[in-house]
Parts: sequence; C-alpha cells; structure tokens
Amino acid sequence: MSKKTRRNIAPYLGLILVLAAIYVISTMMTSKVHNMNYSTFMKNLKNNKVETVELSPNTKGSIYEITGKMKGYGNKESYYTTAPLVDDTVKTLNEYRTKNNFKIKINSDPQSSIFFTFLINVVPYLLIGGALLWFLNKQIGANSKSMDFGKSRAKLQSDKNKVTFDNVAGLTEEKEELQELIDFLKEPKKFTKMGARIPKGVLLVGNPGTGKTLLAKAVAGEANVPFYFISGSDFVELFVGIGASRVRDMFRQAKQTAPCLIFIDEIDAVGRQRGTGLGGGHDEREQTLNQLLTEMDGFGSNEGIIIIAATNRPDVLDPALLRPGRFDRQITVGLPDKLEREDILKVHAKNKKFDEKINLSYIAKRTVGFSGADLENLLNEAALLTVRRNKESIGMSEIDEAYDRVIMGPAKVTRKYTEHEKRVVAYHEAGHAVVGLKLDGADDVQKITIIPRGQAGGYNLMLPKEEKFLATKNELLDRISGYLGGRVAEEFMFKEVTTGASNDFEHATKIARAMVTEYGMSELGPIQLEEPSSSIFLGRDYNKAQNFSSEIAYRIDEEIRKIIDKQYKVSEKIIKENKDLLDLIANALLEQETLTKEEIDEIVEKYNKKGSKKEKKEETK
Repeated sequence: MSKKTRRNIAPYLGLILVLAAIYVISTMMTSKVHNMNYSTFMKNLKNNKVETVELSPNTKGSIYEITGKMKGYGNKESYYTTAPLVDDTVKTLNEYRTKNNFKIKINSDPQSSIFFTFLINVVPYLLIGGALLWFLNKQIGANSKSMDFGKSRAKLQSDKNKVTFDNVAGLTEEKEELQELIDFLKEPKKFTKMGARIPKGVLLVGNPGTGKTLLAKAVAGEANVPFYFISGSDFVELFVGIGASRVRDMFRQAKQTAPCLIFIDEIDAVGRQRGTGLGGGHDEREQTLNQLLTEMDGFGSNEGIIIIAATNRPDVLDPALLRPGRFDRQITVGLPDKLEREDILKVHAKNKKFDEKINLSYIAKRTVGFSGADLENLLNEAALLTVRRNKESIGMSEIDEAYDRVIMGPAKVTRKYTEHEKRVVAYHEAGHAVVGLKLDGADDVQKITIIPRGQAGGYNLMLPKEEKFLATKNELLDRISGYLGGRVAEEFMFKEVTTGASNDFEHATKIARAMVTEYGMSELGPIQLEEPSSSIFLGRDYNKAQNFSSEIAYRIDEEIRKIIDKQYKVSEKIIKENKDLLDLIANALLEQETLTKEEIDEIVEKYNKKGSKKEKKEETK
C-alpha cells in the first residue's frame, strides 16, 4: 500500500476507532436496571431481599426515586422504583433497616446525581459529535485550497527582508532610471502638478542572474511602500477563469494599500503573444493576459500602483503588453563590466575571510561574462573549498579551483589517461595556446590544464584583451584560428586526429556561419540571410526563417567552408613556425598538468630569448 493511500485511509480508521471506544465505554458504564412498583419493593423489603437502598428526592414530581440492589443481583444490576415524597416513607425504611440490617443512603440534594446522569447520557454523544467535527475539519483542511482558487497568490514582502540600493552593486544607470519611480511614490504631487504621468509599468530585461529581482526589491525598499511579488506561473491554472480572477484580486488588494509596487517575475509565462504556436493559444493563459492588460490600462484607474516585471525573453511578449500605458519603459539589465564586477564582489565578500594577497580587482578582471549570481556563487564555492581544506581564510588557490568548478565542473581526479592520451591532450591544449599567443586578434591565454573536468579532457581559458561591444572581422577570424589550433597541433605532432576537437569545431562553425548569414562578412555581401535567434514558439531551429533559395544555401555552405579552410591553414603555419614553443608548453603541461598566466608568460619569455640568440648566431655567421 502506498504512502498516499495510507494517508487517505488514516482519518477513516481514526473515526472508526473513536466510535468503537465510545461504544465500549458506554457499554461498560451502563448497568441493567429492574423497574418495579412500590408495592413489590415493600414486599421484597419485608422478605429481607433488599441489600442496599438509595433515596433521592425529586421535587418536580413530589416523589422519592429509590434505587439499589437486591440480594442475588450482579455487579451491573440494580432496581428502580418511586415512592411518595412524605416523611412516613423514610420512617418506614429506617424501621426495616433496623430489622433486616441493609444499607441505606438518603440524598437530601435533589441535584446530587445530575453529574452521573450527565456523564452516562450526554458525554457519549458529545464525544461522537466531536469526532465527526474533527473528521470534517480534517477533510476541509486538506482541500482548503479548492475554496480559494480565485484568490491572488501575490505575497507581501516583510520589513525584515528590506533591500535598498546600497545592497545592489553596480547597475548605476539602471538605478538612475528607477529613481523616478521612487520619487513618484514618495511625492506624487510633484509630478501631477507638472502634468507628468509616471510609467505604469517598467519591464526589466536581462540575462538570468543579472539582478532584476534584487533591483525591484530595492525600489520598494527605497520608496518604503508595500511590495507585492508573484511569479507569472502563479496565475495560470487548469481551470479556465482562475488566472483572470487572481489578476483581479491582486489589483484589488493593491488598490487598498496604494501607493504600492507589484513585481511579476518571469512575466513571459503569462504574457506570451496570443494566437501563436502549432496548436493555437491556451485559452486560460490568454484570458489571464487579457485581464492583466485590462487592469493595467483599461477603463478603471490604478493610480498609485506601479508594476515592475522581469523577463529574459522580451521577444516572446505580446505587443499589447509593451505599448505605452502598460509597460511603457524597458530597462535592460546587462552583464556587469569590470568595475561593476569588482563592486559586486565587495558586497558578497563582506561576510567572508580572505587571505591578504587576494585582490578582488584581479578576480573581476578574470570573470568576464559573469553575472552577479555567478560571482556570488564563485565566492561561495571558494568558501566551501576553504572549509573542506581546513583553512582559516580563502586563498587564491581556492578562488582558482572555484572558478574552474563554476565554468567546467569538478575535476575528474580519478579519471586516468593513458600516456599517449595524456600527450595528445597536452599538445592539443598547447596548440590552442600557441595560436592564441601569436595572433593579435585572439584572446589572451589565462590558464591551461589537462585535468579532465565535466565532458572535457582539458581546457584552455582565454579571455578578451579588452571588454568591447563590437568585434571586427579580423578578430572573429583569429578567434576561429584559435579554436582550430588544437586539431592542427594533434595532426602536426601525431599524424592522426582524435575526437577531442568536436566542441572546438562547433564554436568555430557558429562564428563562421554568423559572419556569412548575419554580419555580412563574406563574398555574399552585406545581407542578413538568417535571423540571430531561432523560432521562439516552435522550438529551436524547428522552423528557422530562411529568406534565400537553395542556390544561396549552397553558396553559404561554400563560404563557411572557405573561412574554416583558410583559418585552418593560418593555424598550421603558426604551429609549424613555433614548434619549439609548442613543445615547451606541452612538456610543462605533462609535468605540472596546470599552467597559470604567469607561468605561461615565463615560458614565452624563455622561448623568445632562445629565438633572439639563434638570430644573433645566424647574423654572426
């Protein structure tokens, strides 16, 4: 029997046990009573058959109630009779008591036996009623959510979790944009006096982990107003009309506490474009969206209610949701730059103990492309490693290992290479490094390792020399050459190829295809032949838009092939001309397994000195 079945049967079994216990108790407490008339009682009294007598006056009926036992009765047997409420009755009983020596008890208080009567006649029914009420409450409590389907799931943030802009590092421009909302919530008359209308909705757009939710909390904390937060998925239910009812209830609650903020996280769950997809729109989701549109800017007014929503998929949202009067301001929350990463690291480093040699600026420089959540996770992983290694403070070795774990996963220390595989991986990674070092447009080599991590046998950490918004054609070509350097080194040194370069080919091909179809960097000219993103409703690459003929498709493939082949030859030339540098880096990897940027720079410097000596010898000859 499953746990769920046992849980459902338990209340019924409990009720049965309670009823059985009540029945047993009432049976044990109930005795067999023999009713007799007064004359029969007097006859038994004369014949000395009475063992005990108990007299209780009943003023309502002007009689005595007489109970007791006859000789020969069992433990649960008794008799019951009545007699006139006169003094002669008591006198007669006392006379027979002196002759027959039976026990007699006279109750002077008419209410003396009420408690016992109540215990026998009322308590069992009270217990049964209580058991039934408990059972009903149990069942109603288990299904209480069915009674509030239409209630809003929005939660009111407590003051204990109050967040301000001081807790949000970086995002300077984004905070300035949101400062208007704070000023409006504090002093609405200042804006209405000038005829200005504050945006009713602000949409925060950005990659996951960039701090959209934290930014919304900070706005509420700075403005010191009620802050309701809810996820977009909380609106959608199986039953049609529930989501729309929850939207109405949410705005009703917000109006009672206006001015206030409503934060809807992952709004794309309910705000997707209507009438899209293979099977049409979901009726419940579309009704919920329609109700949200009406509440935001319908016939009713929502003065003092500002909605902040967050999503990382703005391309899927319905156009009606983004028009002025609803979400009429979009704020892009991007990935932090170097200075912002340093500020974020300082915030997350407050409660951690670091070694004196730790430089947060250097860590910020190395973590290109990290979001705020990634940086927090990096320092947390470093702290966990420090505890695991029984150290007192977080050192650079823990930061390096944490970085590798975040990027590639934990090291596969137990996975052993054969000697040949180890040499192949070493030369493969050294090939990436040599090409990266010799090409100006390639990224800087920061670290090389042949320790397996995740699905990779080793990896080469290369970061941009500068953080830029644009990339030139030469930089993209050099980047492709860097990806191909591993395969070229394998083929050059071992005269054979392995499967280790599959991921490198994937990245190189994506760049080459984007150059041809998106960036206009080929002989096909400045034409965008493919959209940067795949279909958002039919699955990735399921129905990717292709605005070209089959002949153009063939030429696209040819152009991609030309780019790859040309850069492969560039990598071959670099590897052949710098074989000594390739050997130095590969041998160092075989010996140490991991090389840092400083160690790589020493190897390059050593190689350059040898090269200059050779040139001098040739000149003297």
